[in-house]
Amino acid sequence: MTQSPTPDAGGYVTVSTRTAYENPWTRVREDIIIRPNGRQGLYGVVERGDFVVILPLWDDAGGKERRVTLIRQYRYPVGRRMWELPMGMWEHRPDAAPEEVARGELREETGLVASNMRDAGLLYQGPGFTTQKGRVFLATGLKQGPHQREETEEDITCHTVTLAEMEAMIVDGRITCMVTIATFGLIRARGWI
Repeated sequence: MTQSPTPDAGGYVTVSTRTAYENPWTRVREDIIIRPNGRQGLYGVVERGDFVVILPLWDDAGGKERRVTLIRQYRYPVGRRMWELPMGMWEHRPDAAPEEVARGELREETGLVASNMRDAGLLYQGPGFTTQKGRVFLATGLKQGPHQREETEEDITCHTVTLAEMEAMIVDGRITCMVTIATFGLIRARGWI
């Protein structure tokens, strides 16, 4: 497909674009571009739907330190089990409101139901190669119920740790998921934890 010769906000012109690969979750697009310096180039772009990530914060009970629920699951692309916050997207309902998706993903992966869901802001997953972006939520007023995991999530385990332990896990490299780390940082920067 040939594109308009009008430069975008960064001064790039898309000469042509084609779909290199597509499945229900991901589309890989290959664009021929003219850079602002006039040189032609190739850009691969991964298109994925919007996602949500949730930091489930347990209320302070009897003076105990605040706690957060993390999940642990195997991530095939990197070949290892990862510590993460609950997150996901609804491919079957791309028009769903982010808070609805956040509530659904939290319940699905952990069984937790939150009475309060606070929107902390927007994150781009990796803007150098993908269009995917997500909303960050702080979930409070938690009640435990049964999880509703999909077949692809059967290996997920839930672990509740103190906020101090989560921070230590980030510092010592046990948590390496950038979305989880960015979520913790954004919510901490807002003064909510």
